[in-house]
Amino acid sequence: MKKSVILICLIFSAVIFGKGNFILKSEGIVNNIIEEKYGGKGADTIKGVGSRSLPLEWSNPPKGTKSFVIIMEDHDAIPVTGFTWIHWSVADIEPEKRKLNENESRSNPALIQGLNSWNSSIGGFTSEEASFYGGPMPPDKDHKYRFTIYALDKKLDLKNGYYLNELYEKMDGHVLDKSVLEGIYKK
Repeated sequence: MKKSVILICLIFSAVIFGKGNFILKSEGIVNNIIEEKYGGKGADTIKGVGSRSLPLEWSNPPKGTKSFVIIMEDHDAIPVTGFTWIHWSVADIEPEKRKLNENESRSNPALIQGLNSWNSSIGGFTSEEASFYGGPMPPDKDHKYRFTIYALDKKLDLKNGYYLNELYEKMDGHVLDKSVLEGIYKK
C-alpha cells in the first residue's frame, strides 16, 4: 500500500513539475469544452456509453522515448461515485506515433487498452467488455476530464484488459516526461 501511495504522489508531482516542451492537444476540445460527440451525448455508444474517442496529438517527446501511455480520468466523479472514474487508458503506443485519430479506440485493434471504470459495480460492464474509450457522461454537473500522456523509456508489454494499478506499477521509474490536457464536458 505504501509503495502505491508513493508512486501516485510521484506521478502527480510530475504533472505539476513537467520537465520539457512535451505537449498534448486535441481538436475535439474547443474553448476548453469537449465536443458532445465524444461522450454520452454522441451517436457512437457501447451499451449506452459514449465510445467515439477524441483525436489526440502530441509533440516534442523527450529523447529516449520507447513508448507512450495515455490515461483519461474524471476526478469530479469522486463525490458521486467515491473514486476517480477511469475513462480510458492506452499503453505501449509506439514511439514514432504522434497522434491517435478520432475513434481510434474502436477502429484500431492493435491499441493496448486497459479496463475502465465501467467494469465497476456502478458501471455494469464485465471485464471482457470494459477495455475501450468510455466517453464523458457526467451525472450531476459539468465535469472536467484530464488526459495525461506519459513518455516512457521502455515498452510495458501489457495485454488488453490490464488494471490501472498494473500500469502504474510497470511505469514506476520509467517516466521521462508527461503532458496534461483538460476539457469540460457539459451535463
